[in-house]
Amino acid sequence: MTKKSIHVKGLEHPANVPVARRIGPFLATSAVIGKDPATGELPADAEDQARNAFVNLRRVLEAAGMSLDDVIKLTIFVFDNKYRDLVYKYWNETYPDPQRRPARHTLLQPIGVGLIQLEALAVAS
Repeated sequence: MTKKSIHVKGLEHPANVPVARRIGPFLATSAVIGKDPATGELPADAEDQARNAFVNLRRVLEAAGMSLDDVIKLTIFVFDNKYRDLVYKYWNETYPDPQRRPARHTLLQPIGVGLIQLEALAVAS
């Protein structure tokens, strides 16, 4: 099976950790945050972070030759429960068809960077 570390310009990890790893048809992401890859800045507000995180997830998947439809499990980490509604807003925009949504779990977690992080498992179709 082909093994490949996935790197996306503007989403690099400071410790040189790949944003994802693909082995054959399987992909696991590292934490996908709401950073703006064009500026390298992490917005201060949770709404922009949530929106950017879902856009960045799409970027990571595309860099791996995959799409949002290939995600089978999405774990969402929020720093505070008050951000859940924002995350669900962008979840519903990203996956409008309930029959095509991946499994999902949202966890309240004192995360190290940002207010919201996504972690995905995907299988290429």
